[in-house]
Amino acid sequence: MTCVHAVLSPPEISDLRSVDLGGTVCVVFDVLRATSSIVTGIAHGVHRIFPAETIEEAREIKATHPEALLGGERKGERIAGFDIGNSPAEYCELKGREIITTTTNGTFALRACERAKAILPGSLLNIGGLAATVAELAPENLLLVCAGTGRGFAMEDAIGAGALIERLPRSGLELSDAARAVLNLHRFYAGDLLSALSTSKNGRALARIGKTRDIEWCAQVSVYPEVGCMADGMITIHRG
Repeated sequence: MTCVHAVLSPPEISDLRSVDLGGTVCVVFDVLRATSSIVTGIAHGVHRIFPAETIEEAREIKATHPEALLGGERKGERIAGFDIGNSPAEYCELKGREIITTTTNGTFALRACERAKAILPGSLLNIGGLAATVAELAPENLLLVCAGTGRGFAMEDAIGAGALIERLPRSGLELSDAARAVLNLHRFYAGDLLSALSTSKNGRALARIGKTRDIEWCAQVSVYPEVGCMADGMITIHRG
């Protein structure tokens, strides 16, 4: 039996630091755009990705990994002085490179899960491979962490979480109310994910700064089989 729960907002994510996650697999969704960019990078051969909570921490990691690229965003835009931003397309031509990334919500959510049995960055882009990996791990507890926007709920992250539940073997799952809610939300929007992402708060904000292509990219389903896994503060490809 796998107990499935969903965390839907940053204040809940902050509480994870004081929770025993030793028997839990965490899947972190920041669909627009941090985890989608991370998955894109891993799928295109990026060697390692270091999620940092702050700009200052990103620069500290850079001091010990001078060849790594600095990436990330604040208010959706590339951070001044950084090499790349947070658009998935920027992660396609970096095979063999290392990236240090800090984003408004996604990297904070990843780091909040550090004490979990396994931490997987989740996206629609690799949802099929992600479901296969979770089934392979067969965790006692599965926690779907929706990174949110600011300090609030983000619809696209919940849709991603629901998409994962939809693809898991139904027998042996026990869903919390929050898990049932994200599953039903995904079912409602499954026929037009691009519209759902485009009309979300984050989607509208990205459109206002000219990043509609990022939304289109992140709305694709199961285009990559690769899955990333975070351990010891870095994300690498999951080898099974």
